[in-house]
Amino acid sequence: MHPTRPALPLLALLVAASGCSAVKMSRVRDDYATVDRNQTKRLVVVTSPLPADDARVGELWSLIARRYVNQNRDFIAKESRVAESLASPTDACGEGLEGVLHLKPEVAKLEAKGAQVGVFAQLVRCTDGAEVWAASGGASWDSQNALYDAQRAQYVSELGEEVGPWVAPSFQLLKSVLETLPNPELNDDDVVEKIELGE
Repeated sequence: MHPTRPALPLLALLVAASGCSAVKMSRVRDDYATVDRNQTKRLVVVTSPLPADDARVGELWSLIARRYVNQNRDFIAKESRVAESLASPTDACGEGLEGVLHLKPEVAKLEAKGAQVGVFAQLVRCTDGAEVWAASGGASWDSQNALYDAQRAQYVSELGEEVGPWVAPSFQLLKSVLETLPNPELNDDDVVEKIELGE
C-alpha cells in the first residue's frame, strides 16, 4: 500500500482481466453489509456532466439507470436528473433521499454504426458523502440491435428520435456496470414503497 494514501474501506476491488469485458473496475465498502445495506436504499440518479454535451443523452442515461436499479436491484430510485456540472454528488441530495447514484460520462461519441460509451458510476451516501460503491466501464456497441428494439422505441417515444442511436450502446454499458451494484435489504414498508413506484 502506498504510505501517503489513506486506505478506503473496501470489501472488494475487482479489475476485469479480460479486455473484452465492458466493466473495468468495481468496488464496494467492506462495511456495506452492516451499514449501507440497511440505510442507503432511496436514491436519486444523476448524470453529470452531459454525455456528448447533450441533455437528452444525459436524460437517457439517468432513466435507463433509474429503471434498471428499480427493476433489477432492491434500491428505491425515486428520481432521475441531469446536470451540466455537479460540484459534489451530494448536491443532488434532498428530502427522503439516502444516496446518489452518480453517472459520470468518460466517453460518449457516435461512430459510423454505433457509439463508443464509457462511464464512472458511484453511489454515495447523502449523510456524509462517503462512497458506498463504484464501478467503471466502457466499450463500443452497434446502434442497431434487435435485442434492444423495444427499449429503443420506448426511449425515442419519451425523449425524441435523436436518442435512437444511443439507446442500445447506453443500455448495454449501464446494464454491465450496474450489475455490479450490491443489493440493499428492504423491510416490509420499503417493499410497499418500491411497488408503488410502479417500475
